Amino acid sequence: MPLVTTKEMLLRAQAGHYAVGAFNVENMEMVMAVVQAAEESRAPVIMQTTPSTVKYAGLDYYLAMAKAAAERATVPVAMHLDHGDSFELAMQALRTGYTSIMIDGSHDSFEDNIALTRRVTDACAPSGVPVEAELGKVGGKEDDLEGGDGNPFTDPQQAKEFVERTGVDSLAVAIGTAHGLYKGVPKLDFDRLSAIRELVSIPLVLHGASGVPDEAVRESIRRGICKVNFATELRIAFSDGVKKYLAEDPDAFDPKKYCKVGRANVVALVKEKIALCGSNGQA
Repeated sequence: MPLVTTKEMLLRAQAGHYAVGAFNVENMEMVMAVVQAAEESRAPVIMQTTPSTVKYAGLDYYLAMAKAAAERATVPVAMHLDHGDSFELAMQALRTGYTSIMIDGSHDSFEDNIALTRRVTDACAPSGVPVEAELGKVGGKEDDLEGGDGNPFTDPQQAKEFVERTGVDSLAVAIGTAHGLYKGVPKLDFDRLSAIRELVSIPLVLHGASGVPDEAVRESIRRGICKVNFATELRIAFSDGVKKYLAEDPDAFDPKKYCKVGRANVVALVKEKIALCGSNGQA
């Protein structure tokens, strides 16, 4: 089917008390793997690219792969710009055909974040493309994403004001997760998440879920998270498959053979994450 937006996906997840998995894709094999896993799980799915991934090949390349995969699928598939770092990039993704846009003004002041997010939501509204924003600072580093300094957590009252003033469709909240690999076990502030949920009616998003214990992810979903982002674990799974193949056959030269192993690893991992989110069977 054609690519869809994340709007209905996330509202259905919110009503059904599950989350939709959002998976960062880096190449054709990962696109194929994510959609295959979604098909086999009968789950809606979101694929997404960060600004650094976009720089590697271009919005049009990644959209073309996602579009081809979605058209072969029978489950809903959305293509999302993850951590859009400027109004210009958000508009490029919109014009290219991405069906969901994140604008990340979390490194700016509260007022500047509102102004930037409002500008993007106003621009996307005529096309019916939903917008995700971030309030608070998800820590760690992944690609060019930096967690930033200062108080990283989302303030519930600020979240309420932010949503009212921006008209954003979903909100990524900072409750103790981080991008990239964790040192130790992350401790999430579930009470803060519940307080945000009490004041904010739109779907909430959890970033930096790679490496978060499964029970913590489940508890986040129970408390209102409707979209969960996974990136680092997919990269590791794909790379481990390629490394294993080449270690066993160092003379291998056909990328189709070793990339196939990496792809199979990603399929298995994405199916696990879809089950963790509770979105299997929800397509």
